[in-house]
Amino acid sequence: MIIDAHAHLSDTEYGNNDLYQAQLREAGIERAVVVPGGMMDVRRMTDYITGRAKPEKPVPDNTYVSTACSLSSGKMTGFACIDPHDPKGPETLENLLKAGFRGLKLSPMSHQFSFASKGIAELTEICGDFGVPVYTHTVFSPGASTAKFVSLSRRFPKVNFILGHMGFGPADQEGLEAAVTYDNFFLETSTGSFLHIKESVRRAGPSKVIFGSEFPLSHPKAELAKILLLGLKAGDLDRVLSKNIAQLTGMVLTGGDAP
Repeated sequence: MIIDAHAHLSDTEYGNNDLYQAQLREAGIERAVVVPGGMMDVRRMTDYITGRAKPEKPVPDNTYVSTACSLSSGKMTGFACIDPHDPKGPETLENLLKAGFRGLKLSPMSHQFSFASKGIAELTEICGDFGVPVYTHTVFSPGASTAKFVSLSRRFPKVNFILGHMGFGPADQEGLEAAVTYDNFFLETSTGSFLHIKESVRRAGPSKVIFGSEFPLSHPKAELAKILLLGLKAGDLDRVLSKNIAQLTGMVLTGGDAP
């Protein structure tokens, strides 16, 4: 069993569900965790990182993800994307979690917030109540840095936190140290460097590393190749490719795949 733990779906020609399903079949991946995409055109990612462009559609399309999950025969699980500045955000998150979403996706590039904000704390508390993880990438800014995300994980030790893309840059040592130190802190591999993924498995252990693709920015098969090249023994590989994310989200795996 292979689970892609991080993909963005949007009603766009480059990131729609039909295209994603075709890529999953090509990669031989059976299940997925999906989040709203399309808030930024990922083909112009450098423009957003450098501040030359702003998100065109900052309101996350959770409905598109919900519809895709409902049509997947249980093969896809959704994470709700919530803008922490939205006064209705906590209510929206609760409703989506009650409807079957299994985590919270934060987007500091789209919504420009601090991990120390009241809005983030409220959303994190809800995740704790529902027993679901918080996933985010980080950016090179004081409020939404890896260090600030680690601080958030320390404030909420009963909530699980997933650092997307192995953190900021090709070898985020703050993120790796947090995964080594804290039981509730995990690293997701999409677009991460091969060497840093390898070091993270070695130091934090295979139970702290989670495979993801970052579709549509990357292809699931391309990201999977990095994990297979690690040369992990079967049990450790299973953890990275499926069992870790299944445990964090409450996914039910069958037969010998059960965590």
